[in-house]
Amino acid sequence: MSKYTLESCTVETLDRVNLGTRFFKAKEEIKDNIVIVLVHPYPILGGCQALLKGIASGLAEKGYKAVTFDMRGVGRSTGRASFTGFAEFKDVIAVCNWVSRNLSSDKILLVSSSAACISESCSHRHQKMDETYLKGCLRPSYS
Repeated sequence: MSKYTLESCTVETLDRVNLGTRFFKAKEEIKDNIVIVLVHPYPILGGCQALLKGIASGLAEKGYKAVTFDMRGVGRSTGRASFTGFAEFKDVIAVCNWVSRNLSSDKILLVSSSAACISESCSHRHQKMDETYLKGCLRPSYS
């Protein structure tokens, strides 16, 4: 039996792209008032939220809230992937804003792998995210 629930929703970006989003929530007590947003690898290279299901479900089973989403042009998300990453930057911002408004959390930890440039852009260039609720950015790399 699963120790977490899974909810699906759509998050709309400022440029009206709809992002397929999943929220993994522990059935038991939540350990911390933090939401971990997992960013999949670059869409053009085959990245999608399905790659993060194991990590997200593992976090939820340990009592954490986790969110995954498909960037524009991937899975059920509308729009088209970009070659520059600027459009995907908007996707990360939209999901973090949605988390802040809807999941009763005052802390967000942004985690990404090969899409690390997106997380870095969000954490270092978007002042509102820094000051309001973004508490950290983790970018594991390939070894």
